[in-house]
Amino acid sequence: MVRSGKYVRQIEGYPAFIPNALPPQPLVIDWELQELLSNADRALGRLDGITELIPNPNLFVTMYIRQEAVLSSQIEGTQASLVDVLEYESKSQRGLIKDVNEVINYIQAINYGLERLKELPLSLRLMKEIHLRLIANTRGSSKNPGKFRTSQNWIGSPGCTLDNAAFVPPPVHEMNKAMGDLELFLHDEKMKMPLLLKVGLAHAQFETIHPFLDGNGRMGRLLITFLLCSSGVLKQPLLYLSYYFKKNRQQYYEHLQAIRDQDKWEDWLKFFLTGVCEVSREATEKARSILRMREKHREFVNGLGNYAVSLLEHLYRNPIITVNNIKDAFQINYSTANRLASNFQQAGILQNISEASRNRTYAYEEYLDLFKEI
Repeated sequence: MVRSGKYVRQIEGYPAFIPNALPPQPLVIDWELQELLSNADRALGRLDGITELIPNPNLFVTMYIRQEAVLSSQIEGTQASLVDVLEYESKSQRGLIKDVNEVINYIQAINYGLERLKELPLSLRLMKEIHLRLIANTRGSSKNPGKFRTSQNWIGSPGCTLDNAAFVPPPVHEMNKAMGDLELFLHDEKMKMPLLLKVGLAHAQFETIHPFLDGNGRMGRLLITFLLCSSGVLKQPLLYLSYYFKKNRQQYYEHLQAIRDQDKWEDWLKFFLTGVCEVSREATEKARSILRMREKHREFVNGLGNYAVSLLEHLYRNPIITVNNIKDAFQINYSTANRLASNFQQAGILQNISEASRNRTYAYEEYLDLFKEI
């Protein structure tokens, strides 16, 4: 018996894939998979543990979220960079790229989902609420934001049709059943399964079901973060796999398709766990680098007058900033804000990245370098 599901030819003539409910029966956990699971668990534990050392983790989480939003959106073809988003948020004249809105939506969807998870379990209802915020007022806004699809969709190269699509997800009635099964799987307390395996299975299944007309890739990647945070495995949303999926994009898609075509669940899980381990280690080292940088620069700014320490803390949330941003953040006059920015520039902490003589735009470049995109 094929564990993943089967292709069923529809009355219109195209084959659509009907997934079986999770978990795959049987799921074969060999020594390699056990070792990868153990490594990923340890790496994730170290990442979660380092949040105890960070004085104010929320300052840094904001940047992790922005980076994930940018990378996940880039996988789907957007062109906006992290710097574009930061410039847009600072209201400098430089941040005008059109794709920024899609990334901003992603950030809002993450934050909304994390807040709602405090009062609502990860359910189909919550997925729809998050999806609404993800694609409203973007290129996908005409494709029923916040609602499961009521028509057939498909995956393939631009211009392809149902007849030559690379993959056709389940038709609507089967899609609704499969999403109901997925929700039951997520909340089955009787099933004893390591959480990371459950998360890996759920992500792949969501991508196979493809319940929305647009935004399925981004929603599926958000699902990983929400499952880890809602389960308590992560206290802060610091693990984002879009970096790994983007770097290995072709393998990512091939592994998902191999589940459907060749029933290769275990190969997918090994790929997924390798990513969890790799990204957890990199995120942990990044957090340590941020801590070292923060201590070094706090020594630099101690003698730079009032608001200097507060401005440094502010930069960890907003590393691209204008003089007007400083003025508004601390409710000070323009000349005081300008002098503060100039002092930070002379200390080598801020760099002027604008050509304007007034309301200059500054960047905390050393900090930004830690979030350079692939």
